[in-house]
Amino acid sequence: MSEGRPLRLLGLHGYRQNERRFRERTGALRKALRGRVELVALSAPHPVPGGGDSDDDPRGWWFSGPGTFEAQEEAAAPAGLEESLAAVAVALAERGPFDGLLGFSQGAALAAMACALRARGDPRFPVTFAILVAGFASRAPAHGHFYQQPIALPTLHVVGDADAVIPPRLSQELAQCFVEPVILTHPGGHFVPAAAPQKKAYLDFLDRFRPAQGQAELPGAGAI
Repeated sequence: MSEGRPLRLLGLHGYRQNERRFRERTGALRKALRGRVELVALSAPHPVPGGGDSDDDPRGWWFSGPGTFEAQEEAAAPAGLEESLAAVAVALAERGPFDGLLGFSQGAALAAMACALRARGDPRFPVTFAILVAGFASRAPAHGHFYQQPIALPTLHVVGDADAVIPPRLSQELAQCFVEPVILTHPGGHFVPAAAPQKKAYLDFLDRFRPAQGQAELPGAGAI
């Protein structure tokens, strides 16, 4: 990686998580990338109804039904997305600067939407790349506009072959919405992998960026 400050990533957790849970579940990744990456987690603005005790505080980025979420649902009236995009924009402005986004599951889907807006020139999302773990494209017709044009922003898509929550084909479909996506597959399930092979893949992707200059080079298409 280029010399200079660590890359700063804004982390977007999965459905029913929050920033504290996300930090716990990315501990191995943060250790693997120590000195190279600073990960700052953000909690979604929407509490998940009936989410358990107050200490747990599960959160969601949007709902496909009243207080519920299902990744493969073609939701007729999804709720909460605009508030979440606004929350990400505020975090980027007030807690930045950030170089990129790291999203997991529903957070990866949200990060992909932010990438689409960034690629269209939306100044609220000044990031140069994203790492999308167990991501998917929203099936809600109201969200279809995010995927109408190829998204020209560098991305690394992390796909678990044994993921039973977000089937691998959904993450592969999201990757095809991007221009020259880089795809990393691993044999595990629904988690953020950080074993030696994945660590190398993350660093290979991040090495394409120049944090001292705040610029990024477009990665070539391929799979890791």
